[in-house]
Amino acid sequence: MSRSTRVLVTGAAGQVGVDLMDVLRGVTPLGGDATFQPDSRPVGDSEFEPIGFSRSELDVTDRDAVVATLRDVRPNVIVHLAAYTAVDRAESDSDACFNVNEQGTLNMSHGAHEVGAHLITISTDYVFDGKKGEAYVEYDDAHPLNVYGASKREGELHCADDDTIVRTSWVMGVRGKSVVHTIAERALSGANVRFVDDQMGTVTASSDLARALATFVRERSGGIWHVANSGATTWFAIAAFVGSLLNRGEEFATPIASSELAGSQVTMRPARSDLNTEKFASSWSALPPWREGVSRLIIDRARLGETT
Repeated sequence: MSRSTRVLVTGAAGQVGVDLMDVLRGVTPLGGDATFQPDSRPVGDSEFEPIGFSRSELDVTDRDAVVATLRDVRPNVIVHLAAYTAVDRAESDSDACFNVNEQGTLNMSHGAHEVGAHLITISTDYVFDGKKGEAYVEYDDAHPLNVYGASKREGELHCADDDTIVRTSWVMGVRGKSVVHTIAERALSGANVRFVDDQMGTVTASSDLARALATFVRERSGGIWHVANSGATTWFAIAAFVGSLLNRGEEFATPIASSELAGSQVTMRPARSDLNTEKFASSWSALPPWREGVSRLIIDRARLGETT
């Protein structure tokens, strides 16, 4: 009998973390698709031994604490999800943002190599400035526009060549905070919404990302990978689609320009930062179309509400 792969997960209580812990235990997370197996192999019983740490349990900015934890756990693979993700707040809180996203990733990379573990870390489409005019591939030059993107890029640069860097974007799950929950709440309350239609990106269902991460845990591929659901879209299109799922009419969502957010959105965001995911799709299988991921989220969000 082969031994289980021991996987240490930072940020395990976060939106992606809870879904990843489910996947590694062989459970389909809320909003997940049990048939989505990008490497054509369902997670086996006891294949993985996931050990999760929340922010309160492991401060990734404390190098001594990181090293001590890794020496104690002795993982085969580390999935580093802990991050500072408050994009707007980061502009006035840059020290804290860089401390978590840059120094924390450096600590995890150094610690992983000290104990002989493979590191998988999460980055973002916001390392790009959006000026390319088409979807970004892994080898495109990074030019972040904001503090959050710059901090994640610096974290990437601290990784070793054999670490795995997974860039993703517009992540949304059943559990955790995301804009799609706000959209659904407004739709159900009878209110309307206004969203920009001049910022293009790629949606990532956290459940699908979690299953993709399980593939990386198996393969330990190394290098940079773009992972998101298929198809580029805008926040207006997402809002309109959620409204249609919840039986709202065309009046529910109104498109606006980013310039109309002046004064309320303090952070520069790329106008087009959709990720080209062909590298992942050609190695395994593409993530499902974004509308499928959002539909599953809305369905299971309602089911979760019925049980709480």
